[in-house]
Amino acid sequence: MSLYVGRRASKLWRRISAETVIEINLLANNWKYILGGLCFQYVHGVAAHGVHYLHQPGPVLQDLGFLLLPELGENNGYISEAVFTFIFMSFVLWTFHPFFLKRKKIFTVLIWCRVFAFLVACQILRIITFYSTLLPGPNYHCREGSELAKLPPPDNLFQVFLMNFPRGVLYGCGDLIFSSHMIFSLVFVLTYHKYGLHRLMKCLAWLMAVIQSLLIISSHKHYSVDVVVAWYTVSLVVFFVNKRLPELPDRSNGTTGMVLPLKGKVAATG
Repeated sequence: MSLYVGRRASKLWRRISAETVIEINLLANNWKYILGGLCFQYVHGVAAHGVHYLHQPGPVLQDLGFLLLPELGENNGYISEAVFTFIFMSFVLWTFHPFFLKRKKIFTVLIWCRVFAFLVACQILRIITFYSTLLPGPNYHCREGSELAKLPPPDNLFQVFLMNFPRGVLYGCGDLIFSSHMIFSLVFVLTYHKYGLHRLMKCLAWLMAVIQSLLIISSHKHYSVDVVVAWYTVSLVVFFVNKRLPELPDRSNGTTGMVLPLKGKVAATG
């Protein structure tokens, strides 16, 4: 028994070591895309915090989702966050499965390059949208009478850039259309749907995305329009970005080529 366990551990260690070498080489060629995607997450956070200074609390708008779905209440908002955390962490763990499993279809670095391309494109559209029309937030801390609903003008730019972390991130208002949680959830689900290997898990992923949508509305964190717009906008963005980017290399042929240069573009443009 101990001999069997030792052999299995030795094979696993060799697989991790070999995969690490491959991924390091890929990261050396694609690090700027990963870094750019990570940096834009901060830019998106600053933009979402900035619109809070412009937010004007008012009566909650009439919403079909609010009428049809039971309200979770202010103290149960953690339920939608728990589902989102499950989706987020499940996807992150899946992207690292090539280090541990023999059967694999993706490279970790390359899949994250593509995911960040999806996220940045969606977040740019989101920033443009929620600054174009400011709606009164439906969340409890964004309503009239709440001390968090409206921020005083910043004393300096550092207050905007530091986002009053973490309070400013957890209790933002004004960044409504379209839902950031749904951007991440749908990008992750659409990516797994294309590159995942298990049909049952794909069905479960779509079910979790639907549940996440309903919980966001039931907890009054977003209007229904914020979720509906996210569904078709993210789907279209992923579709068109996939059209513009070359297909990811197939693991079965052992290629590790670049993924992000656009079709028809030359490397000299980078």
